[in-house]
Amino acid sequence: MAATVVPGAYQANTSLAVTDWLNKGDNAWQMISATLVGLQSVPGLVILYGSIVKKKWAVNSAFMAFYAFAAVVICWVTWAYKMSFGEKLLPFWGKAGPALGQKFLIGQAALPATAHLFKNGTTETPMATPYYPMASMVWFQCVFAAITVILLAGSVLGRMNIKAWMTFVPLWLTFSYTVGAFSLWGGGFLYQWGVIDYSGGFVIHVSSGIGGITTAYWVGPRSKNDRERFPPNNVLLMLAGAGLLWLGWAGFNGGDPYSANIDSSMAVLNTNICAATSLLVWTWLDVIFFNRPSVIGAVQGMMTGLVCITPGAGLVQGWAAIVMGILSAGFLGCILTGLFAEPTLCALFLPVTNSRGGVYGGVGGVQFLKQIVGGSFIIGWNIVVTSIICFLISLVIPLRMSEEQLKIGDDAVHGEEAYALWGDGEKYDIAKHSEDTMHAKTSRGATQVV
Repeated sequence: MAATVVPGAYQANTSLAVTDWLNKGDNAWQMISATLVGLQSVPGLVILYGSIVKKKWAVNSAFMAFYAFAAVVICWVTWAYKMSFGEKLLPFWGKAGPALGQKFLIGQAALPATAHLFKNGTTETPMATPYYPMASMVWFQCVFAAITVILLAGSVLGRMNIKAWMTFVPLWLTFSYTVGAFSLWGGGFLYQWGVIDYSGGFVIHVSSGIGGITTAYWVGPRSKNDRERFPPNNVLLMLAGAGLLWLGWAGFNGGDPYSANIDSSMAVLNTNICAATSLLVWTWLDVIFFNRPSVIGAVQGMMTGLVCITPGAGLVQGWAAIVMGILSAGFLGCILTGLFAEPTLCALFLPVTNSRGGVYGGVGGVQFLKQIVGGSFIIGWNIVVTSIICFLISLVIPLRMSEEQLKIGDDAVHGEEAYALWGDGEKYDIAKHSEDTMHAKTSRGATQVV
């Protein structure tokens, strides 16, 4: 038989930048996935936040997301990556350290604490060593950390002091996010015990949700006027941001197998099935109970569907994705994964052999209980740590905006406004607005109620 000739494009060691362990397809998909997740935050959530709030909070809300993304990137490569995916320091925490030198970044990706052992000490699953450089892994995990903090920001839009937020971001990333990431993904005690979190149901959505509720408690509610009337300032841009969030989720769930493989395909398909189902269910509920479909309701339905499928995206069958979309909520998704995780799909991804959901019998019932325990740990840790962070910041910087800032909005906080229109929160200045007043007497239109 003639010797098989490997095409040059698939050969290793063709240059110093193409080693024998590098899989170009996996590396390309991982970098694309990271870019898709990054686009969910910037500009996705920047646009969504900036348009779903009242006009007077558009700049502040968008900037909270924009700032958080940049702050997380620097914190991540300086110390937080290794706290999440490095050598074990504690059962729930990795050793802090920089991820900046080329000696570390150009080597093959490896998550040193992820080797899974049987009870007798022998190896059940070796540590994860994807076929691409560490630089790809660091960036992929960075955008996950960033979107977690940005999702948390949605709970305190229009009232948290921007200076307090700028302080809060690195502290919460360091003392809250890294603990969940290491415990469930980096080889910590929940990972070793077999708690399932395919792509961030616990690590990202439960932690950002609980962290957001806790922070909102410490900051306090919106102003009375905002609570009485809080219309989005631009519904069309809100849909654009939501669309980026939806399609970016292909990288969110499709990139977590760390490979362009069969499991990543299942994850992407299930993600879209669940999101579409949830959007339709929310829309029909609006029609049934309020006699008309709501665009905001549809966006909320889309987001809850995406959140719900995340912990089990590559582990459940399509019919289960539909069920999860109908019932969608964040913590529920983590629990339903413990019911619907299909054994064959689990074998494609999980480090614990013979894993399965409760509906498939065997050890599935135990898996369901593990999911509850794992969620309880994330909830408890976030309540305590977020409260401590907020309390400590409040000793130095007020967590809440001043009453004047709450009344005026962006113009008072940033000295900038989203639109060149007057009438929502801005103080009346006859010299500045005399032309607007004259125009208002002779015109009618949407600009008068923006």
